[in-house]
Amino acid sequence: MSNPVGLPELSVIVPTLNEEGTLPELLENLGQQRGIAFELIIVDGGSRDDTRSLAASAVTDFHLVQVDSPAGRGTQFNAGVRWARGEWLLFLHADSRFADPTALARGVGHLIAESERLAAPLIAGRFALRFADTGGHHPGVYAFYESKARQNRPGCIHGDQGFLLQRQLFSRLGPFATDLSFLEDERFAERVFQQGKWLLLPAEITTSARRFVAEGLFRRQWLNALILNALAVGWFDFLRAAPGLYRVQDQAGRIDLRAPARAVWGLLRDRPWRERWRLCYDSAAFALDNAWQLLLVLDVRLGLRRNRDFRGEKTPCLDRWEKPLRRVCRWLPGRFFLAVGLGTGGYLLLIFGSRFPRR
Repeated sequence: MSNPVGLPELSVIVPTLNEEGTLPELLENLGQQRGIAFELIIVDGGSRDDTRSLAASAVTDFHLVQVDSPAGRGTQFNAGVRWARGEWLLFLHADSRFADPTALARGVGHLIAESERLAAPLIAGRFALRFADTGGHHPGVYAFYESKARQNRPGCIHGDQGFLLQRQLFSRLGPFATDLSFLEDERFAERVFQQGKWLLLPAEITTSARRFVAEGLFRRQWLNALILNALAVGWFDFLRAAPGLYRVQDQAGRIDLRAPARAVWGLLRDRPWRERWRLCYDSAAFALDNAWQLLLVLDVRLGLRRNRDFRGEKTPCLDRWEKPLRRVCRWLPGRFFLAVGLGTGGYLLLIFGSRFPRR
């Protein structure tokens, strides 16, 4: 394990938990990066496989540090920061890869240039997302999610894109939330939006679709929508109580929607009717505020007809119709009727979700 003289410019922090199948490829991929001095900090959350021994025996051209930490991606990221020596931090998942050997150098250079140009030091970056290991299924759906991840909007930026930022900014916005075992990336991304600015970096990051394949793409996305809705309306009781909302990767399997459905009904049953109504109304507002995604679906469908590699480069439907759609969605009677619909039928769909076709 090499230890280059001098401090690294960048610290790459990767949490692991039973990642023996992905770690060797990650080390090889990062070893191909050129143009920047970086270190890799692997923070293990108690792996029961050979992850730790693989990291300990790895021979790399970059400085590699292995740290032990309690499990939980947010907790592991925070532990990695305490060992980091670089001015720049990259929070990366173990199944992430870069096809461009200058991706890290270009990412840091782009953020430095944009910070100087905009005179705004509170800038964080993430890479353009691509999915791998999809099994060739639902290419249009994955193209939509890849296009959505390139939108500079709240709710569109996730940890599988890699979070790149200066240590100074992390000190101001961090640490990652650890009161839940998941959603640390969503909550950190929101803090960046509140106090700074996100930029899309000029390189792609590839992440494995293994979770979607194991759990079922549409079941996973249905559950993700429920999770993000609960986060948006502040329903943390559900996020803490519902079983199986987000399992660690090595425990991922076909999602059974009946368990979260029971949690929804159990928690609603214990609330006064006024609180139930407020929850439904806030959920309706969340749904309407995200209605712009319907226009992005149209743009992706039209774009894929022209170019199979289309990933949201041009969005004429979204550009033309988002403002009129937003005015309609802010119509208070519309929010009222949608809230009634959510209260009477939305959660029934969740209950019967387990009967959806297995895809």
